[in-house]
Order: sequence, then C-alpha cells, then structure tokens
Amino acid sequence: MPIETPASSDLLRRTFLEFFAQRGHEIVPSAPLVPQNDPTLMFVNAGMVQFKDVFTGKDRRPYQRAASSQKCIRISGKHNDLENVGVTARHQTFFEMLGNFSFGDYFKEDAIAFAWELLTKVVDISPSRLVVTIYNGEGGFPADDEAAAIWRKVTGFGDDRILRLGPADNFWSMGDVGPCGPCSEIHFFHGKEPDVSRFGEEPRIDGTGWTEIWNNVFMQYERVEKDGPLVPLPAPSIDTGMGLERLASVLQGVTSNYDTDLLRGLVEKAAELSGKAYTGGSADDDVSMRVIADHARTTAFLMAEGIMPERQRREYVLRRVMRRAIRHGHRLGIDRPFLHEVALEVVRRMGDTYPELRDKREFIARATEDEEVRFRSTLKRGMKILDERFAEMRSSGERTLPAGAAADLYTTYGFPLDLTQVICAESNFDVDVPGAEAIIRGGTEADGPIDPTAAVDAAHREARAKLGQPVVFTGYEHEEGESEVVAVIRVEVEGEGDRARKVRTLVERAEAGAAVELVVRQTPFYAESGGQVGDAGEVTADGLRVEVKDTQKPLAGLVVHEGVVREGAIAVGQHVRLEVDHAARSATRRNHSATHVLHWALRKVLGEHAQQKGSRVGPDLLRFDFTHNKPLTREEISRIEDLVNEKLLSNAKVTTEILPMDEARRRGAMAIFEEKYGDTVRMLTMTPEVVELCGGTHARSLGDIGLFKITSEGGVAAGVRRLFASTGLNALAYTRGVEAELARARQAAKAQGGDLAEKIGKIVAHERELEKKITELERRILEGAGPTQGGGGGGIDAMLEGAREIGGIKVLARRVPDGTNPGALRDLAEKLRDKLGDRSAVLLGAVVGDKAQLAVMLSKAATERLKAGELIKPIARIVGGSGGGRPDMAQAGGTDVAQLDAAIAAAYVEVERALAS
Repeated sequence: MPIETPASSDLLRRTFLEFFAQRGHEIVPSAPLVPQNDPTLMFVNAGMVQFKDVFTGKDRRPYQRAASSQKCIRISGKHNDLENVGVTARHQTFFEMLGNFSFGDYFKEDAIAFAWELLTKVVDISPSRLVVTIYNGEGGFPADDEAAAIWRKVTGFGDDRILRLGPADNFWSMGDVGPCGPCSEIHFFHGKEPDVSRFGEEPRIDGTGWTEIWNNVFMQYERVEKDGPLVPLPAPSIDTGMGLERLASVLQGVTSNYDTDLLRGLVEKAAELSGKAYTGGSADDDVSMRVIADHARTTAFLMAEGIMPERQRREYVLRRVMRRAIRHGHRLGIDRPFLHEVALEVVRRMGDTYPELRDKREFIARATEDEEVRFRSTLKRGMKILDERFAEMRSSGERTLPAGAAADLYTTYGFPLDLTQVICAESNFDVDVPGAEAIIRGGTEADGPIDPTAAVDAAHREARAKLGQPVVFTGYEHEEGESEVVAVIRVEVEGEGDRARKVRTLVERAEAGAAVELVVRQTPFYAESGGQVGDAGEVTADGLRVEVKDTQKPLAGLVVHEGVVREGAIAVGQHVRLEVDHAARSATRRNHSATHVLHWALRKVLGEHAQQKGSRVGPDLLRFDFTHNKPLTREEISRIEDLVNEKLLSNAKVTTEILPMDEARRRGAMAIFEEKYGDTVRMLTMTPEVVELCGGTHARSLGDIGLFKITSEGGVAAGVRRLFASTGLNALAYTRGVEAELARARQAAKAQGGDLAEKIGKIVAHERELEKKITELERRILEGAGPTQGGGGGGIDAMLEGAREIGGIKVLARRVPDGTNPGALRDLAEKLRDKLGDRSAVLLGAVVGDKAQLAVMLSKAATERLKAGELIKPIARIVGGSGGGRPDMAQAGGTDVAQLDAAIAAAYVEVERALAS
C-alpha cells in the first residue's frame, strides 16, 4: 500500500530501507563523513564510498546486497556544490544519500525494477511525471541499449521518455580514480503539466522544471590512476544514489529542498535570528538564510566527528563553511554570534536519527560560538579595508582586486579567497585569485608554516621586518639569557564582550602597567608550537620587570613575549635579561617527554594502529589524542601505565640530534601524524624503542619525569580517543585526591578496611528492593484509583473505557496520575494489555518529576503488524524526547510535559499510520 503524503523525511528514510531489507539487502549504518583509509577523498561524498573496496574486490563482506542512508558532504574536489548553495533549489554541502548496492549479485534488470517499484508503487509518484536517461555511447564506450530495453519493458515508455545523454550526465565516477560505469538517471517534473521538451531546464528556487532524483550506476569498471585506462571490475555491480532532500521535496509537494521538513525549520531559525521574513524566493536575504541553514548542518555534523575549524585540510574546509555562513549572517544584519543557535537546531531536529549530534551537543555549541567570536573580531575591519579599496578602484577605473590585497586579507584577517571573491562580486569587481594563491604559497618560511587563517596583525609584520634575521631560540640549553629589545608592541583592548579585540601598536617605549608584546634577537623562551604551550617567566633590567605570561610565534621567524610591565619602563634598544619560569618549564618538560613514552606504550598494548593524532602539553596538562576505535579497558590502561613507569624507572638518558630527514627515517624515527618537516629535523631518542621527531623541550633523563598516571580516557571523534595524564608531583596530588575520595566514601558507607565495595553493593541492592516495593505500592494504588486526566477513581476495569478498534487491534491510550514511576507505568500497561485481549496495544503516559514518561505494550498477535519500539518514537518526539525498545514493549521520556496529552492522543493516529504502511 502506498505511503500517505505529504510524507515526513523520517518516514521516507525508513520506507526506503525497509523496502530493500524486504528484498534481501543488509541495512548498513552510515559511515563517518571522514573517509576511513581513503586518502583520495576529503569527505564521504556518496553512499558507495564505504563499499569502494568491495566493488574493486579488495574487501569482502558477508552479504552481497546492501542499502544505506549515508551522510555526505560535497564541498571539495570534483563534487563541490559550495557556490550553488542557497542559490539553487537543490544544492547543499551536506545531504543524505539513500542507496542500494549489489556486489556481483543482481545487475541492471533488478536495479531498474526495484527503483521503478519503489517510486511508482510504494511512494506513489505518477509515472507521467518521470523520465529516465541512459548513456548514449559518446566517449569511447558502447551506448547502453541494454538499459534502454529494460526501461521499455518495466515502464512502457517510448524513446521520447528514455533520453540518451553523454558521459557528463550518464557515465559516473567517484573521482579521478576508483570504480565507475554507465548510469541511468530518473528525473521528476516539478509543476502542473510535465513537459519533456523542457528537460534540462533546472527548476528555479520557486519555479518548475525537471530534477534528477535517483541515479542508478551500473558499476563495470575501475580507473586505477588519473586519466588512465578503465579496467573491468571482478563482477558487475550496482551503486545507486537518491538524495533524501530531493525525494522529500517531491513527496512533500514543494519545489525547493529548503522547503522540506529537513531544512525549512533551519531556514526559519535563521529568519527568526535576523528579524526578517523568509519569502522563499531569490532575494539576497532569502539566499543568505538558505546558506546559513545548509552550512549549520555541515558544521554540526563535522564537529560531531571531531573536526574543528583550523588550518589543516578538512579543518580549513570547515572554517571556510563557517565563515561563509557568518558572513551571510552579517549581510542579514545579525550583529551577534548566532551560528551556534542554528547548529543547536540541527541537533534538536536530527539528533534522534544521528545520536552523535546529541552526544556532542555542548561541544558543537561551544566550538561554533568560539569560532564566530574569533572571526567577527576581524570581519568588520576586513570589510572596512575592502570598502576603502573599492572606492579607490572606482576612482581609478580598476576592475580587479590586486593579488597582494587579496593575499593580505587571507593572512591578516582570515578571509578565505572564495569569501573575498563573493564580496568583490557583490560590488562588481574581480579578484586576481591565481596571483593571490601564489603569494600565499610563497609566504611559508623554512622554520614553520604560517597559519593562512590566523589573524596576523600589521604590528607583527612591522616587527618581523625590523628584526631581519629570525629570532634565535637558546632554550634547549638555557632557561635564562640576555638580549637586545628589537620591538615593543603595546596591546590595548577595544570594545567589550564579543566585540572586544586587541589593538597592537608598535612603540618605542612602554611604561609600568602597559600590556606588551616584546621582540628580542635571541630568547630562551619556547614559543607555543607542536602541542607544547609557550613559556612564562620574566624580562628584567635595572629598575625594570616585565611579567611574561605566554610566548607565541604569530609569524615565521618572529617570537613575541606577551606580558605586562610591572616595574619601570621598557624601550627599543634596551639590553635585558630573560628568565624562564623554571618550575613551569620543568613540569612541561616532564609532560612532553611522557607523551613520547606514552605513544610507544599505546602501540605496544593496542597495536600499531594507535598513532598520535594530536597533543597538548603544559606544566599542568598532558593531553594525548590517538587512533583507536573503542574505549580502553581498565586492564589496558593499567598495562599502559605499567609500561610507561617501567621506562621512567630505567632513568634512561634523553638525547637529541639534528640530522637530515632521510637519515632520521633510516634510523627508525617516527614522524607525528600531520606535522610538516623540513629537510633537517631534530630527532629525540629516549630508549631504542622510543625514537621520534620533535622540536619541543624535554627531560634530560626519563627518571626526571617521576610518576606517570592516566587520569581520564574518552572519545573525541570517530576512531579517535583522548587520554589525560599527570606526571611528577601532579600525579602524586591526583592519587592523593583519589585516596581522599575513597576515605569519604568509606565514611559515608560506614565501611572498614577492604569491605567498601561489599558495603556499596549492599546499599545498592537495598535501594533496588525499596524501588520494587514502591513500584508495587504505586501499582496497587493505580489499579484502585483508575487513571483520568485529574487522577480520579474508577478501578482498573474503568481504565479500559475509551479503547478503540483500529484495523482489528484494540488500542488504548491513557494518562495516569502524575508521579507514577516508569516501572509501575510499565506494569500497569502490561496488565491493561492482557485485559484487552490477544490483539491489543496500550500506551500510558504520566509526568514524573520534570519529565513526561511514556510506555507502550503490544500483545503477541499485535506485534505481527506493529512494533512498539518504532511506534513510540514519533509519539516521544511530541514531548521533545526519544525512546525505543522491543517489538512488544517500549518506553520513552521527554522534557516538554505540556505536550503529554497531545502525545497520548497521537497514539491512535500513529497506530493507523503504522498499520497503513
């Protein structure tokens, strides 16, 4: 029986997967957006990506048919939809792709039959609104006459509805290399009267036209190298893809994906934040709202996988997306951080389907807001510079923004080049993009890459120019030294809160009380890099004391000592003494050296796959990220600690050498994840097994580290775990804290010696026994009282009043007195179900504390047509919650208690819908 329309996206996703499950397909969960073991892709951009090695014969699965709903991002490489987002009706950077796959099992005939049956019989799309396309044979491969014949047989279409197109449309490949083959697309007509003569005319944002909704790829070949020959695959296979957003637009009767239930709520959230109305048209404000809606989804989903807006490959793509959305918010007149609010709306709407969003809710909100605060502080200044430049260009008649100006915006204000292009285009100017890219690529110096999105102040550039040669670091051998002051930068803060920004001015002299950044010719202070925090300490001279709070490297070759003049005055040309905080440096040394031993121990215990993905070390902090796909067990943590401490007890000497990269590799040095190295490197040797490349400061002997203790372990992204640990006196303080907590627990439990666990076990068992007694008492009270909206009497038989028969099943939905605990709710639902008879379904609800609680019970016969776990989900969403369970029993809870009565009433509607489908 066809599904009812308009159908929700959740129903469409479920219908698609159930359709193929009934036809022998394994339902495979969505793979992460970051491809696993595939360096050719930035992000997963199609459903077949996780099956790529299966298609090529490199991997085998226990099934030959599969179906999935895959998270996808198209924002880089061949498939890059960024510039079309918000402008067209159908483009997004993030979307869900529904797909069915065959690995050498069925081929064209079944794939076409499945697609046609699902579209025209299950979701009930009229065939008169569909046309199909096939490969016409251009490009050196035969025309797909076989597919044409199958389509005629299955659909009854003539050649006027089976269109033949070239390889650009009907020969599919995932990228420059990988599986590929001819494909056949199904297109839908948006509008009143389908007109094949208009094929190829994309629907406007608010207009009519043809849209591709499903692509069936007949996977026959593999391209093993760029522009290389095509090699036949081991067995012909099927790869199909249908955008959920496009299917939803068809079944919900709208022409734009942004008007579906997947995106419309996010668009309206952007409209609400801007205080403007969304009209659904092509006006600039409408485009901006759609951009924000799409980019908020991409932001939330990437952050849920641990991707942060930074300078590396994927991280920088996320930063581009976020800054583009922030820019569109600026155009809408939103003058405060807002993107995190739209991202939270993504979490609220999609968290049930993708729990990783819900799990990372707070992280997504905080990281999104932090990035927006950073960018907003420079956006207005960058816009002011561009406006001034535009005025000059209009006066001179120039039409192209020079490469140097675009590159300066990139390095100084964090403006991605594509954002500069958009801003310029709005004022009818072009940008010398190739020239700007060449300048940026040439701006990296030998001692480290410059962050292309960091806010580099003009004062830093001037100080670097005054310096001449790069600052010399003497801190490997010394923690104090003397040098000449080359530059004094006075730092002042303008504005408050989110609008606060640092204003740096190069001065000749700074008096007591001034916040400054000092530049000297040589320094023992370590500037933050490689995961190690910058040093703190003092700069002194006769009558002068500057407290240094941090040390940074804003530009290659430039080190700035950030601090406050506490006594006297400091001036350019002055000779000063620099002294690093010895205690803090020593603690940092211990922690940094411990990370290298930890890295070795992780590989020893977990396997060679446990590779470093990042770290952060300071005097009070040791954080280490590594690749591993599950939480560490208590035994694994103990073994890792034992191995590290055994190495520390050996008191092996730590040595460093400067040598060519090739020589370091030959001697077994391990390079760290995505770090960039020059031809000459610093190799750190702790033991024959612990040899790594590192530029940080380290303990002179492993025994200097003292005690090593892991304090916590958790996940930060798919396949990435994070450890926190302490060393030396910090580790001792941690263990004493644990001992103190145990002592308090013993006192509270009145435990002696080693019987704490036994005492706690008895307390927990007693609590459970009391809960059972409370549940039994509540059940007796309920059976005697009978549930009504007001909690009045009537007994359990009276509670059966109001039961309705739907499709041969007796259905009862009731509210019981508030305060009823979930156990009693479940027991009562079970008793009512048994009273109603063999073909029955019961839903009960109550407010417990500050939450709405729901329970569903089905008889055995009812489970042949209904599933309690599925039935409760849409009902739970009404009270702002989620739930699930077995086919015969399910429970749920939600925070919107005011909607409990509405949720209970909806039970009858959901039963009808479930039986109909």
